[in-house]
Amino acid sequence: MINFHNLSVCVRATVLGGEKIKVLVTVPKPLLEEISKPEDRARLERFAEVVYNDKDRNLTQEELREMIRGVDACITGWGSPRFTKEVLDNADKLKIIGHAAGSVKPYVTEEVFKRGVVVVNAADAIAISVAEFTLAMILNCLRRIPDFIHAMKNKNWDFRKQHKFFTYDLRGKCIGVVGFGRIARYLVDLLKPFEVEILVYDPHVPADTIHSFGCKAVDLDTLLKESDVVTIHAALTEETHHMIGERELRLMKRTAYLINTARGAVIDEKALLKALKEGWIAGAALDVFEKEPLPKESELYELENVYLTPHIAGPSDERRHSLFGVIVEEFERFFTGRSLRYKVEPETLKFRA
Repeated sequence: MINFHNLSVCVRATVLGGEKIKVLVTVPKPLLEEISKPEDRARLERFAEVVYNDKDRNLTQEELREMIRGVDACITGWGSPRFTKEVLDNADKLKIIGHAAGSVKPYVTEEVFKRGVVVVNAADAIAISVAEFTLAMILNCLRRIPDFIHAMKNKNWDFRKQHKFFTYDLRGKCIGVVGFGRIARYLVDLLKPFEVEILVYDPHVPADTIHSFGCKAVDLDTLLKESDVVTIHAALTEETHHMIGERELRLMKRTAYLINTARGAVIDEKALLKALKEGWIAGAALDVFEKEPLPKESELYELENVYLTPHIAGPSDERRHSLFGVIVEEFERFFTGRSLRYKVEPETLKFRA
């Protein structure tokens, strides 16, 4: 267990660069235990005076506004309060915000960047886990692995003889990647040993960048028509909402699979239900949904050609414990004048998660 003091008690620290750095950690105790290691907290305390949130809940907006005064750096996590103008008006010394999670959109406003506050996050670390999970789901679909596991749990050795479906190898297939951010790029690296052809659709990434990863840049229709597996890695924006609808699903091969570990509303769920029921595509693996938790009345539960997981493609428990450490290292870099590895640029937020 983490040994916390009262909020008013700070962990006294050494001096970095001739000045004492004050860091506010807004993450509540239970979550902090999940996303940090004792050595990472100790590392932070060696160069900073740290104020921890000693509550079992996230701070309120008002609590953040009160506590941010005099703070040089702030570490946030899932569910942290938003940095509104009112909060920032009290942030007289704030220089950097480190989000020990992925997307900063719910927490960081445009005003943060206007005031010159630097933002970093741990999205890159999380991306590795999502890429691995996506690869696992691709293999699950092609080989129907979960079905055989379920059958064996029910002591049904003859499951394969009782069901007519066709399984596939991954090697040599055509994989369509929609969105080419961190997760997609890690996935491409994982797919290379399988000698697959990779098509990429992302209007925000130059074709030369896509080609440098050994992939082919194509339009969305071409990707859907030619791919054996289509995997979604696009952020949810006005542009991408329901970008995969009935028209797009009808373009896909009847033997193709659709994977979504990004955001549920990128796919029109009603259109996908129809596609799965009527056999326009072979199947799907979904970790995200338009409404979460997935409603109990959803027809997706009843379909045999879709694998469902409850939004768990993000960091494994092992990787969750590393997220705080990613931010601590970024703070060390920032306050010693070294280049940052995971800086969030405001112009990218329009088309990133």
